[in-house]
Amino acid sequence: MKTYDRLYIGGKWLSPSGEGTIDVIDSGTEEIMGRIPEGNAADAEAAVEAAKLAFDSWAATPATERADYLEKIAANLKARTEELATAISGEVGMPLKLSRAIQVGSPVYNWNAYAKLAREFQFETRVGNSLVVREPVGVVAAITPWNYPLNQITLKVAAALAAGCTVVLKPSEVAPLNAFMLAQAIHEAGLPAGVFNLVSGYGPVVGEIIASHPFVDMVSFTGSTRAGKRVSELAAASVKRVALELGGKSASVVLGDADFATAVNSTVAACYLNSGQTCSAHTRLLVPESRYEEARALAKAAAESYVVGDPRSERTRLGPLASAVQLERVRSYIERGIAEGAELITGGAHVPDGCAKGFFVSPTVLGRVHPKATVAQEEIFGPVLSIITYKDEEEAIRIANDSLYGLGGAVWAGSDERAIGVARRLRTGQVDINGGAWNMQAPFGGFKQSGYGRENGVYGLEEYLEYKSMQLKADRVAG
Repeated sequence: MKTYDRLYIGGKWLSPSGEGTIDVIDSGTEEIMGRIPEGNAADAEAAVEAAKLAFDSWAATPATERADYLEKIAANLKARTEELATAISGEVGMPLKLSRAIQVGSPVYNWNAYAKLAREFQFETRVGNSLVVREPVGVVAAITPWNYPLNQITLKVAAALAAGCTVVLKPSEVAPLNAFMLAQAIHEAGLPAGVFNLVSGYGPVVGEIIASHPFVDMVSFTGSTRAGKRVSELAAASVKRVALELGGKSASVVLGDADFATAVNSTVAACYLNSGQTCSAHTRLLVPESRYEEARALAKAAAESYVVGDPRSERTRLGPLASAVQLERVRSYIERGIAEGAELITGGAHVPDGCAKGFFVSPTVLGRVHPKATVAQEEIFGPVLSIITYKDEEEAIRIANDSLYGLGGAVWAGSDERAIGVARRLRTGQVDINGGAWNMQAPFGGFKQSGYGRENGVYGLEEYLEYKSMQLKADRVAG
């Protein structure tokens, strides 16, 4: 069991102000796998003050030097790959072989990518008689989720540090151990005191303090739409910049001339990745009414090929959900979907065979789901695919857009040109065209209640920069 009894504030591991602790539960065994401090308001205040004190010096540090620190952090994380992957598989439930590549490999890539961007980005440019400068926004409060914990931390913290901001991080209490390992990697890299601070705890205490604190210049939040609305309310009082990456209900639109087998199998995979605990998961499969039976058979076979079990087993393709709360949520959605008239094609709310311990749910496919049904409108965050039929292309687009959310999606067609034509009409932040691969340099973020702001690549860096324009005299311009 990993036990952390201190918070990382001002470049030091400090004892928390209170005595509370939070148990971290192993998703596959339901046993306690770790323990962290329950930070309180005083801890959050101390972290914000440390970040404010460190800001001027860090902002003035040349971008190339900031890049050097980021590369050291990346190397330190890479050296901890197995330790991190094992911890995250326990916290979240992703199979270990995928955790190595996705939950650790992606953060290592992104720390290095932001180091490279810090070196290459044009922080100053001339526009007529003006010198336009990009400067760090200031102290950033980063509030992160549990589903891709280290990578969601990285996309905020690495980008903010590259930009010259200082950071206070509150990780999810469900999956926090990786954040403490990151703090160790940062400390070993010699990052100046106060540039990065870690306070664990609960959202209504630590999260609300840092989201509303007058010394915090920006809040970057990833999580539920409900919590995102609360963050926005708190930040509005001091007119902070806010970036939100919230829920999703992404549609995979399969047109009649698409490669049906590839489209359906790929949609199931995009739905079930990380046990469905992905905000941009393709959870709505839209197919022509005339092809429903074909889609049904393909989805059933694909879902039933997933081996459910211990995330530490190399055989496992579908691990558990992250928590008992999440398990109950997903089961209730499955039951509600059936009650509202959906056809249970495979899976269901029962415990999978051989999974008496752990937060396991069967890979589930629901058929003939009405576009307005609860399971077609609300984010489930589990391995539950809803098949919805449409009569023609116009109806498919209308159904895909009939959502509060707009985060991800896919279009499958006989040609990329036709797929792109449909994708242009979808109100969503990312669309995969005929199976186009994830791109870590492309902007990621949503429309509508999926939030605002973008992460990944240069787009993520720019979120943490302000514009300043300095108008020069005519003789200076000429010179």
